[in-house]
Amino acid sequence: MIRSFYGARGDGAAVHAHTLKNAAGMTATVLDMGGTITAIHPPGQTANMVLGLKDLAAYEASGWWNCLIGRYANRLRGGFTLEGRHYPLAQNEHGVTLHGGRGESWGIRIWDVTAARDDAVTLRLLSPDGDQGFPGNLTVTVTYALTAQNELRLDYEAVTDAPTPVNLTNHTYFNLAGQGPVTGQLLQLNADHFTPTDDRQIPSGAIAPVAATALDFRKATMIGARVDSTETQMALARGYDHNVVLNKTAPGALEWAARLTDPESGHGLELLTTEPGMQVYSTNNVNGSQVNAAGAVIRPREALALETQHFPDSPNKAAFPDTILRPGETFRSTTVMRFS
Repeated sequence: MIRSFYGARGDGAAVHAHTLKNAAGMTATVLDMGGTITAIHPPGQTANMVLGLKDLAAYEASGWWNCLIGRYANRLRGGFTLEGRHYPLAQNEHGVTLHGGRGESWGIRIWDVTAARDDAVTLRLLSPDGDQGFPGNLTVTVTYALTAQNELRLDYEAVTDAPTPVNLTNHTYFNLAGQGPVTGQLLQLNADHFTPTDDRQIPSGAIAPVAATALDFRKATMIGARVDSTETQMALARGYDHNVVLNKTAPGALEWAARLTDPESGHGLELLTTEPGMQVYSTNNVNGSQVNAAGAVIRPREALALETQHFPDSPNKAAFPDTILRPGETFRSTTVMRFS
């Protein structure tokens, strides 16, 4: 592993890049700020498989780009109630908390490096009691490791000293062509159902079939074929920004969730996860303020985020998989990015 100085945050704190390499020559670069993935290069490839930003200042300004998200990935509305106490959280004008809140984003915090070798690095964060409005001291460790199969594997663990909701992900933006729109790339999802939302993108609590909707990717389909559909769910999100319910042979099984292919370059990605859901997001809300590593303004549809996680607003939806972590338990989750 090569450790190098990447830059300084606005407050002067040093940020370092950790470039991992496997025996086949695959590399991945991870910052100790937020576990941000700035680059993934499969063996022999010059194209970056993720859409990176221009510099550290851009990552810090975003807070959510290619980085670890917690304590609760995705959306919560009106906070949550746990063991008779209500936790209001920081909310936008519509009562929604997204990704734990931008102002205290985990993606701009410096994580401790607790272990490192040529092909792996382990990061740790202590999220103190009251952090982002959540109860309990939560200790999170995430190991990034390149495997002999040209995979980037993320293993998450978390423990707490008080009951608290936990929902973690890495908000990686993929573009297998390296640049340009992803509308011509092919996507297949291992999902027969999704969680429909209201106009604030909060799940209703229902689980609906993807059949006959724009979210039906059970067969490989071009992303651009239906991304601008006028279906109600698509119009609400202005594209894809939906949680799909992954097909599982057993709860927590590490199984494929998505397959992404770029027909022009031949690059492929198979994503596997132990998580029950995945948010599929077609970069709808970029507004011209973000610039990529080549210095070009990022436009909508120039990447696809595949955020493996539990369902949005689960603490407020009794029928959704439980996200409460309790003392004495260990949260564990694995996501694998397999490149070809």
